[in-house]
Amino acid sequence: MKSALLIGATGLVGGHILDQLLKSSVYFKIDVFSRRPLNIKSDKLIVHLIDFNKIESWKERIVGDDLFSVMGTTIKKAGSRDAQYLIDHSYPLQVATWAKNNGVKNYALVSSAGANSKSKVFYSRMKGELDRDITELGFNKRVIVKPSVIEGERPESRLGETIGLKAMHALKYIPGLNKYQPAPAELIAKCMIKALNDDTLTGNCEFEWKAIFDYANR
Repeated sequence: MKSALLIGATGLVGGHILDQLLKSSVYFKIDVFSRRPLNIKSDKLIVHLIDFNKIESWKERIVGDDLFSVMGTTIKKAGSRDAQYLIDHSYPLQVATWAKNNGVKNYALVSSAGANSKSKVFYSRMKGELDRDITELGFNKRVIVKPSVIEGERPESRLGETIGLKAMHALKYIPGLNKYQPAPAELIAKCMIKALNDDTLTGNCEFEWKAIFDYANR
């Protein structure tokens, strides 16, 4: 049996990952690092209330087998590009760096379709830079999933995203653009957990839209 580490548990994908990890017979312990309490109780669950700006005070707790990283926000919610970059890039990279230093072997990340460290689009460049920086850390296995819009019930309503979801479902009929159609958060979580526990997958593995669906439903 293994232990899991999770950052981003209060988000859409993070909630599904936590639920699936708690139900899994593979993991005996799940350590969640969060800025606010979780309304979940389990003998397998340990919630660490932390400040991501003070990682030096809790870095020694980042110990386990598999790290799942699903932190992310919108620029509207963050308030600025700099604030979003902290949440979407800097904090996850700091946690990953200490995880690698502490002996964590495997890592799974939610990135984004179109992520590219050289993109002129801020969001795509930010996601691409994190993909690149995580890869350079050299985990034994690194899984990156790259969905477009993530589909599922959120605590907060995002009107623009709801409208976009309806339109983007049509992309599955357009060759070359189907990777941008929505992917269900539950399926993304399943893909990440399954991939980290698949002995036939080694090294660096990436899943875009079709691969997420095909692999999770295999």
